[in-house]
Amino acid sequence: MKNRNVGRPTDNPKFQSIHVRLDEECKEILENFCTQKKIPRAEAIRRGIKKLKK
Repeated sequence: MKNRNVGRPTDNPKFQSIHVRLDEECKEILENFCTQKKIPRAEAIRRGIKKLKK
């Protein structure tokens, strides 16, 4: 049986997964940001985490 890659090829694979509970206010902030920027929630969260590095 061949080893099959699933999904699109990428230079930056993402293997780590976390689960987060949000209150309603945080959920609405995240959803509004994602709608405005037209990005998925995971990408918005990654951008927020990277801002913590600064």
